[in-house]
Amino acid sequence: MRHHDHGTPTAHGQPPEVWTGRAHNRVQWVLAAAGAACLALGVDLAVDSPWGSGLAPLLMAVIGCVAAGLLMLFGTLAFVHVAVRVDHEVLEVRCGHMGLPRRRIPLSDVIDADVAHKVTPCQWGGWGYRWRPEKGTAVVVRRGEGLVVRLGDGRVFTVTVDDAEAAARVIRDRLRLIAARTSQV
Repeated sequence: MRHHDHGTPTAHGQPPEVWTGRAHNRVQWVLAAAGAACLALGVDLAVDSPWGSGLAPLLMAVIGCVAAGLLMLFGTLAFVHVAVRVDHEVLEVRCGHMGLPRRRIPLSDVIDADVAHKVTPCQWGGWGYRWRPEKGTAVVVRRGEGLVVRLGDGRVFTVTVDDAEAAARVIRDRLRLIAARTSQV
């Protein structure tokens, strides 16, 4: 049985069994619609060609429209929303309706968790799954707060998610429990 809780400690002060959070970006739907329109234009050109100047220009237009449409459609749908899940062992991030791309970070690899209050696409070079050498890796689906985890190998991972403070608190509580268990052994 999965227990969904958004960071409220149990009666014994323990972190919840499972913390889940989400973030949405409705602007991505507009971009996906533009991709669908490009795709439809490519199909329309292929079926009902008004061009009489030869096959090569028509073929280039059809392929260009279809390729641009597919890239925009599927490239944006993957980042319409993100789902974040923290359990006893793993921080898991799933993007879009199919859950891809997906990132699983074992909590044993995490040394700290914090909140970034103003994550923007401009800081990361756009929406989506991003990497910047000076900042680390991020999944950015909207502006606003994000969860930032620091890994033992020096890498940093950021994800925009609602109630990032609760996610950071749950991860820090889990890390304290893990440290307490290992010090007892």
